[in-house]
Amino acid sequence: MKAYVLKKYGEKEELQQLEMPEPALKENEVLVRIHAAGVNQLDLKLKNGAFKMIMPYRLPLILGHDVAGVVTKTAAGSTLFKVGDEVFGRVADFKIGTFAEYIAVNEHDLALKPGNISFEEAASVPLVALTAWQAFEKAKLQKGQKVFIQAGSGGVGTLAIQLAKHLGATVATTTSAANFDLVKKLGADILIDYKTSDFEDTLSDYDLVLNSQDTPTLLKSLRTLKKGGKVVSISGPPDLAFAKDAGLNWLMQTVISLLGRKVLKQATKLEVDYSFLFMKASGRQLAEIGKLIQAGVIQPVVDKVFPFSQVNEAMSYVNSGRVRGKVVVKIR
Repeated sequence: MKAYVLKKYGEKEELQQLEMPEPALKENEVLVRIHAAGVNQLDLKLKNGAFKMIMPYRLPLILGHDVAGVVTKTAAGSTLFKVGDEVFGRVADFKIGTFAEYIAVNEHDLALKPGNISFEEAASVPLVALTAWQAFEKAKLQKGQKVFIQAGSGGVGTLAIQLAKHLGATVATTTSAANFDLVKKLGADILIDYKTSDFEDTLSDYDLVLNSQDTPTLLKSLRTLKKGGKVVSISGPPDLAFAKDAGLNWLMQTVISLLGRKVLKQATKLEVDYSFLFMKASGRQLAEIGKLIQAGVIQPVVDKVFPFSQVNEAMSYVNSGRVRGKVVVKIR
C-alpha cells in the first residue's frame, strides 16, 4: 500500500511516499480501507519532534490520527463492525497511521459514519470533536454556564462552539473579524476580534475556559474566570495528573511539574482550577457525536480537501494558521 512516512524529526522535514506492507490484524481489530484522513496540529507537533520525550514513537512512522473509510476485514474477537461498514474514528496513540491506503484499528476506537456526511467531512471530525467532548465532560459543563472558547474558527473551536451551545452554555470566542459570520452561524454569542481587542477587557465571571493558545494567553484567561471556575487546556502546560496517567517516570513527572508551576501558582492565587487534556480515542463517545451530526445538531467545518499526493502541502497549510475548521486529505 502507499503511505506517507516520517523518517526524521524536524520542522523542515517532509513526509515521503513509500510502499508499505498492508497492516496485519490483531485481536479486536478491523482493517479499514481509508477514503479520507484529517490533518491535525498534533501531526505537525509529532513531525517536528515536540512530543518525542513523552511519546517515544519509533521511526520510520506513518502519521495521521483521523480516519474515515470502509471495513474490509475483521479479526478474531471483533464483533462491532462487519465488512462493508462505513466508519470513522481517531485511532489510538502509538497505533496511528491514517496517511495511508489501509490501517488496522481497534474496533473500540471507531464508530459508524453518519450517513448524512461525506467521508471527507467525517474525517474532519474525530480528534477535534472528541477533544471538545472530553474537555466539557472533564469540566462538567452545565446548561446556563458561560464558556470562553479560544480560536473559535479553528478545528477544535468550530466543533466546541456547536457542542457547548447544544449543552445550553453561553459561548464567547476569539477570532478575526473576517470569521465573525462563521462563528456566529455556529452559535457563538460573544465575538471578540483578537487583532483589535483584548478579551480580558470584555470577559469576566466565566465558568470555563477552553484554552488552545500559548502560556501568556492562558494566564490572561485565568483572570476571566469566577472563583471556582475551571480552565481546561489542550495546548499545555501538561500537569502531574497527565504525567501519571501517561505512565511517565519520576524524572519526567518532575520536569512536567516544573513546567506548569507558574500556571498552577496563578490558578491557586485566583482560586480557580487548572487541568490539562490530552484527548483519547473513544468509539463510544464518537458514536454519540455521530448521533448529533445525524440529527443536524453538529456540522463538520471543512476548509480545504487535498489529494493524497499533496499530504505535505496539506501539512504546510495547517501550519500556516489560516485554516477555518479542518483540513482533510482525500485518499480515494
